[in-house]
Order: sequence, then structure tokens, then C-alpha cells
Amino acid sequence: MTDVAKKVQDYKDSLKQKAEHLIIKGFPEKIVKLNELLETPNFLNRELVDVHQDLNIPVPPPIQAVNEPNAKRARRDSSEMSSNTTLEGTRVFALPNGSVPCNKPLSDLIHLVKPHIRELIEDSNLLKMWISFMIPKIEDGNNFGVSIQEDTLAEVQSVESEAAAFFDQISRYFISRAKIVSKVAKYPHIEDYRRAVEELDEKEYISLWLVMCEIRNRYCSLHDIVIKNLEKIKKPRSSNAETLY
Repeated sequence: MTDVAKKVQDYKDSLKQKAEHLIIKGFPEKIVKLNELLETPNFLNRELVDVHQDLNIPVPPPIQAVNEPNAKRARRDSSEMSSNTTLEGTRVFALPNGSVPCNKPLSDLIHLVKPHIRELIEDSNLLKMWISFMIPKIEDGNNFGVSIQEDTLAEVQSVESEAAAFFDQISRYFISRAKIVSKVAKYPHIEDYRRAVEELDEKEYISLWLVMCEIRNRYCSLHDIVIKNLEKIKKPRSSNAETLY
């Protein structure tokens, strides 16, 4: 065996050991940890109004319009107008109090959730490679165990894709919120835009809670399906030839 081939084999053996340790010990520990996290004040018994946050965009005074139909409009020459004359009105996209911050309660929650999403992706990828290395060479007959491997592999790949989509969900939240906040800055007198920001924040809080529940549930389902079929995954084909009699 060449040096390169030996390194590849060592990598495969190391990966198999990590995956088996993850299934037998790692997954149960993660399930317990996630259950405990879902029972913390961050997720349990938290009111939706707790995630509301002031936008720091004040409502400017409305324009004072004067309606005098019988009055003659006075003409003023440009020479009579002072150079520092200003027009009073509502500013567009004016933020006199500074920038509009991100929603801090949700930002803190996202900071807490994202590492668990990443761990689920990494663990699913490790499990996927482990099952792939266990699949024997293609041959005729006795493929029942191989089909179990393939079904389990498909489930792991589905979990990996779903976990990756959680990251996209978080980025879309910030983009959506930024668009609505820009509407609030442009039309500060319209209360519906301000309410839309609050509704979006509440929706994201519920979504983050669901994400944590789904991560916990996915760990449970992966652990369950692998443990139930562990022998068939590790040894899909019987070593002894089965006979009819």
C-alpha cells in the first residue's frame, strides 16, 4: 500500500470511528442539551411583545398648509429672498436620531441558534460519508441490507439540505426587515409599516423556536433510524451464504 493510499484509509477509519461515537454517545447528548435549551427563558414562556423594539425613527411634524382662495399670492423677487431661506416640510429618508439598529433580542437569539444549525450540517455530513463508506460493491443478490443503507443515506441527505436552508431563512429575515424599515423612514406617518416590522419580528421569533425544535427532532430521528438499523448499516450482507434448506 502506497503512502497516499494509507493516508486515505486512515482517514476513512478515523471517520468511521467518529461517526459511530457520534451516533452512540454524541446524538443522545445533543438531544438532551437541546431539550434543556428549549426550556430556558429564551424560548419558554416568552411573550411576543418581548421581541418588539423601537425603530428610532421619529414621526416628523406634518406640513402646515394654508388655504386662502381669495387671497392674492404675493410675488417676491429673487433679490428679496434671503440666501438662508429654508422650506418647512417632512424629510424623506431622514434619520435625525441616527441609524436604525437590528432587533437585539432576535439578534441574540440568532447568535444562539446558528451554531446548532452548523453542528447539524456537519454531523449530517459526517454521517452521510460514514454510510457511504459502508456500502459494499455492487453485485447480484442479497441487497436487502444495501437498500436499508440507501434509504438511511437519503434521510441523512434530506436533513443536511433542510439544515442548510435554515441559514437562508435567517438572511431573508434581515433583508425583509430592512426593506420594511426603509419604508418606515420614507413614510414615517404610516403606522402600518411600523406594525409590519413588529409582525415580522414576531414571525421570526416563532420561526427560530421552530428551527430549534426541528434541529432537536432531526437529531432524534437520525439517532432512531440509525440505531434501529445499525447492524444492517455496518454489515449489509450476511457473511454466510443462506441456503434454501
